[in-house]
Amino acid sequence: MSIISDSLKRIKPSPTIAVTQKARELRAAGKDVIGLGAGEPDFDTPENIKNAAIKAIKSGDTKYTAVDGTPALKKAIVDKFKRENKINYTTDQITVGTGGKQVLYNAFMATLNKGDEVIIPAPYWVSYPDMVLLAGGKPKMVKCTEEEGFKLTASKLKKAITKKTKWVILNSPSNPTGAGYSKKEIEDLAKVLIRNKKVHILSDDIYEHIRYDNFNFYTIAQISKLKDRTLTMNGVSKSYAMTGWRIGYAAGPKDIIKAIGKIQSQSTSNPSSISQAAAVEALNGNQGFIKKRSKAFKERRDFVVKSLNSIKGINCLTPNGAFYVFPSCRGLLNKKTKIKTDTEFVQKLLEQYNVAVVQGSAFGLDGYFRISYATSIKNLKKAMSRIKTFCENL
Repeated sequence: MSIISDSLKRIKPSPTIAVTQKARELRAAGKDVIGLGAGEPDFDTPENIKNAAIKAIKSGDTKYTAVDGTPALKKAIVDKFKRENKINYTTDQITVGTGGKQVLYNAFMATLNKGDEVIIPAPYWVSYPDMVLLAGGKPKMVKCTEEEGFKLTASKLKKAITKKTKWVILNSPSNPTGAGYSKKEIEDLAKVLIRNKKVHILSDDIYEHIRYDNFNFYTIAQISKLKDRTLTMNGVSKSYAMTGWRIGYAAGPKDIIKAIGKIQSQSTSNPSSISQAAAVEALNGNQGFIKKRSKAFKERRDFVVKSLNSIKGINCLTPNGAFYVFPSCRGLLNKKTKIKTDTEFVQKLLEQYNVAVVQGSAFGLDGYFRISYATSIKNLKKAMSRIKTFCENL
């Protein structure tokens, strides 16, 4: 008899982490691999944030903190929501976790019962369905087509809601597509949700500050009728290049926040005291570098989108934000190329041309692949050249 739990058997390892690890192994073996799989900014954490962490260490700020965040960080988060999103919260409506992923996991563990449904627009971040499964819930994927901009429509949301629906997940700008919901699109979804009073909304805003072409970010908690049913998750990983610091946070109804804290008290307890001190500076300090870095990301995006669309058989939409593109390779999946699936496509690209990307099927939509352009233009030029050669030689 296996000692492994049945709940663990329901899930699979993260495909994005698997691709990143495979790229590391190939590099260690001497291969010139260009990794475009990781969702991690290549910029360094800003100096003022690092200095705040050093100051915390020297000041002896190295002890346990409150389980779900220090008062200083919670206040900084409250101020951030008021300043940037025009949403008023109190500190007892805030939770801080070891990365945004833990916050989401805790939320599902704290709220889902067996059979509860969670609506997940596809393509989706790879961890959403597995987190729901671990918590005993049922992921309900709703496919959002390229023609729809990879975004959930009000009509599809309405059809997907049942008596068992507990949550709907919204991610804008999105991983893996970079698609962002406009204010009008959010308001259309809100009209459906206002009528379905038992459905809660989990808004994943982690890429809020990485956006382009004057795209105006809008989050659903700004609609007052839904604020009390919305858990808004964010963090410092992406916007502040602090992936390794592991700080995520959320704002929402007090009962959910309290339940999340209860879960965390019996698992990891508090996030790093030093990382929390750094996050306070991130949120309160100078924000000017964010626009500069977004400008650099935009230049990379424009180059990658143009390069991909010049390849016969590849089609790539221009994303509103994040640092991903989600091109279609459906035009190259045929008898002539002898490649049947996007998984085979990315495997051969890695094996033959040393470029690591992630198959679209890992994100719930077949016939696509995800590229992270959070790397240098030099690397992107080499990668695009290799992808073009690979596709032309199929």
